[in-house]
Amino acid sequence: MTVTEEIKSRLDIVDVVSETVSLRRSGRNYAGFCPFHHNTRTPSFFVFPETQTWRCFGACAEGGDLFSFVMKKEGWEFKETLKNLAQRAGVTLEEADPLDRETRKAHNKQAGLLQAAADYFHQLFLYAPQAETARRYVAGRSLNEETIEAFAIGFALDSWDACRSHFNMQGTATRNCWPPGC
Repeated sequence: MTVTEEIKSRLDIVDVVSETVSLRRSGRNYAGFCPFHHNTRTPSFFVFPETQTWRCFGACAEGGDLFSFVMKKEGWEFKETLKNLAQRAGVTLEEADPLDRETRKAHNKQAGLLQAAADYFHQLFLYAPQAETARRYVAGRSLNEETIEAFAIGFALDSWDACRSHFNMQGTATRNCWPPGC
């Protein structure tokens, strides 16, 4: 569970919004006058406890979650809002280690490369003439189009460097990929 998810699980949006907006029950939801624009006739601001979200159906037509409400109401940036709500929820925030950031950055790059490779192999399966035998085999196994898409069924050409060559032709960086030295 991420820090923001933990904060949201510990704080109820109805309680937080009720501190600044007078809410009344309206079915399963709560209604009140929007704190972000002038309106005294019809309550246009709604809080939805089931989804822990809010929405104004009036002039500002905005909405969001607990964080977006506090950010808009207080005029804070996300970092300040996170610190405030974490303190209220009793959640301890830990500073990100620069090494963790580098590791996460490398991980995200590798995940992007893997996704690009998976897309490449899936496109080969769908459209390459060399994949016709594989497509017939999959059709014989009664896999429908939804299954093929959901699992991104792929096909590899009979070449050890076809994927790398494809990405090199596109100008996609392939450093730090497998096999070493590619």
